Amino acid sequence: MKNILPACKGRPREFCTEQALASALRVFWSKGYEGASMTDLTEAMGITKPSLYAAFGNKEALFHKALDLYEAEKLAYIRDALDQPTARGVAEHLLRGALEAMTSQCEPQGCLGVIHSVACGSEAESIKAEVVSRRASSQAAIVARFQRAVDEGDLRDDVDPNGLANLLYALLQGMAVQAGSGVSREQLESLIVTGLVLWPSR
Repeated sequence: MKNILPACKGRPREFCTEQALASALRVFWSKGYEGASMTDLTEAMGITKPSLYAAFGNKEALFHKALDLYEAEKLAYIRDALDQPTARGVAEHLLRGALEAMTSQCEPQGCLGVIHSVACGSEAESIKAEVVSRRASSQAAIVARFQRAVDEGDLRDDVDPNGLANLLYALLQGMAVQAGSGVSREQLESLIVTGLVLWPSR
């Protein structure tokens, strides 16, 4: 009697999609969307172009998946910051979390979001729009948290939550640009300390 084997449902992938996506993220992070060629991506991911297309779609779709991974793993400190008991605690948690992410010895320097929000080529317009949209969503959550701080008396009544959030993001973006250009961790630490000294707590 012959053994009856289950029908094959297609050839299994010969690579780990999670590891491949993490490798793609590092390429986008270090080279930018426009600077990352398909050859750069496939070599870093250890796969062929057909395998990339089959698993992730085109380059833009791959970037969106990499951005999801970046937000889930590298920006978790933003979600944690919103739970801090004071507005100053929110700001400090954001700034120090960003510092750790931007100066990690295991990853490219700087911030992926800042790199892509300043991309200017026609190829990157939709990418820039996506990054700006995601940043706006995070910033809106921070504005709401600062408004709560005003309502609760943690921040002065004359503090504009939107303006304060813009100031904090300007500081974060400035840190990202400086980290990407090689400014030392000590200098970035000094920037954080100075920013917190100026914080408008009661």
